[in-house]
Amino acid sequence: MRCVYLFCADGFEEVEGLTAVDLLRRAGADVKMVSIMGRKKVTSSHGISVETDLLIEELKDEADMLVLPGGLPGTDYLREHAGLADLLTKQYAEGRWVAAICAAPSVLGGLGFLKGRNATSYPGCLDKVEVGCYKEEPVVVDGNVITSRGVGTAIPFALKLTEVLFGRQKAEEIAASIVFAREESYGAGQ
Repeated sequence: MRCVYLFCADGFEEVEGLTAVDLLRRAGADVKMVSIMGRKKVTSSHGISVETDLLIEELKDEADMLVLPGGLPGTDYLREHAGLADLLTKQYAEGRWVAAICAAPSVLGGLGFLKGRNATSYPGCLDKVEVGCYKEEPVVVDGNVITSRGVGTAIPFALKLTEVLFGRQKAEEIAASIVFAREESYGAGQ
């Protein structure tokens, strides 16, 4: 079974975090929501209380993928957490997946993971870090790094996470099961 840790802090963007957890669990991943706040209950950027599965201090096993949702001030807390930086650095150096959406790619960029790589983020969030080439695409995969733009790209992001862990067929099965509307279908029936 594929193991995924999604890191949460007060002020995380709930749609970005919970969409990834939901779709990856539907695909069969063992996804654990991990708090970096020293308590399991965190409050999202829009005031929604969420109970995480673990505290970062309780992690014992390595994961196939580490995921960072965006949101503020959640991304700031992620950036400032030394233990998380150590986990991300080890994961990246070992060639295992690291993924971030919205403002959170700035955490990866701050650790130097985006140097010479294609990446994306919420507009302006990568202005202060070194990036190989900024793309205005919903989701960008370069090596073992996956980045995405924001709430509006949360489903494509989660489906890409599913694809890299389980293959394209499983991602397509999950997309069909949630009746995912492809871009060309927006506005139909007007």
